[in-house]
Amino acid sequence: MDEIIVGVDVGTTKVCTLVGRVEDEKTIRILGVGIEPSDGIKKGMIVDLTAASRAITRSVEKAEHTSGLEINTALVSLAGAHVSSINSRGASGVPSGLIDTVDVTRALEQAQAVAIPHDREIVHVVQRGFSVDGQSGIRTPVGMHGYKLEVETHIITAAGATVDNLRQAVGAAGVEIQQFVLNPLASAEVVLTEEERHMGVAVCDIGGGTTDLAIYVDGDVWHTMVLAVGGNHITQDIAHGLRLAVQQAEEVKKQQGHAIRADVGREEFFSIRPFGEDHPVQISRHDLAHIIEARVEETFGLILQEIKRSGYDGLLPAGMVLTGGTSALPGIKTVASRVLGMPVRTAAPENLIGLVDKLNSPSYSTSVGLLRWALTMHAHDLAASSRRRKRGDRTINFDVVKGWMKRLLP
Repeated sequence: MDEIIVGVDVGTTKVCTLVGRVEDEKTIRILGVGIEPSDGIKKGMIVDLTAASRAITRSVEKAEHTSGLEINTALVSLAGAHVSSINSRGASGVPSGLIDTVDVTRALEQAQAVAIPHDREIVHVVQRGFSVDGQSGIRTPVGMHGYKLEVETHIITAAGATVDNLRQAVGAAGVEIQQFVLNPLASAEVVLTEEERHMGVAVCDIGGGTTDLAIYVDGDVWHTMVLAVGGNHITQDIAHGLRLAVQQAEEVKKQQGHAIRADVGREEFFSIRPFGEDHPVQISRHDLAHIIEARVEETFGLILQEIKRSGYDGLLPAGMVLTGGTSALPGIKTVASRVLGMPVRTAAPENLIGLVDKLNSPSYSTSVGLLRWALTMHAHDLAASSRRRKRGDRTINFDVVKGWMKRLLP
């Protein structure tokens, strides 16, 4: 029987539940889709538990209806400025002199034994590379001879209370969370090529409330971060600058927006009725683009600061891959390239089969990416390397992320 996998992308703008069937190691058929406007969620975090639970429940119910299947467990996306990351090293002795999976697991567990505040939860432990008896640059140590195994890891943590709120909201929909997956890691599953991962690339998912960044070098995640700024900030600027309701401003952004004012003619106008006006007035698209360009430049300025702070700015010859709903804004790729000083391309999910209406949009990269992540878990039996550990009274999810089963043991 083919395995059924489910992803629930809980975003600031929308909740998207996808049900897929694994057809082979590379193919997922979309069986069910449930897309519902978000409520009670700001900047990737729950601010109204009841409203968020209702939105998630409606999304799950729609996916159940279209798929004809009952949803009990799912992978769930995670975002918000509460997410942070650190790099850590772990080591393990190899008594037998021949490295096996137990030695690798022990080294990874040692890397996780870092001082994490009691109010934070470990979400991912990503391996970045191994060394054996001082020889570095090893990607697959299992089966090698040696007596000391060391591993470099990237550990992603999140605020425990925020994660618990999301867990409760999803649980209210009758769904048990199989695993949390950080937004940019899920998106990377569908928008990055293997060549880009190995060359050095940044994936930037710009959603409504957050901008999520992950840097890949030598095939693995080296840095992650979440900025509490996104497309909604552009909408707010438009609403303020043109005296429009937020919903009006959002429609104006989608229909008339452009990120480069020099590319918009001064003679281009559109009609809309602002606050305090009895009749529609003519608004200049050039003025609109001026508002948008300023915010987009500021956003990529913040992203550039973060990339430089990571210290990996010189390791990204493949540049940046933009995705997320806001990446569809005309001109944004050019502004990004200009501010960042690197090649930039935009990407969306591809090669989908089944109920794929709407899903070929950058807005759904994280949603589809959750299924791709689940596909990796399915293909390599991630459950065999997953375990729960206790730190104090908080349960921590320990998973040797797909690098363990997909890239560490190809």
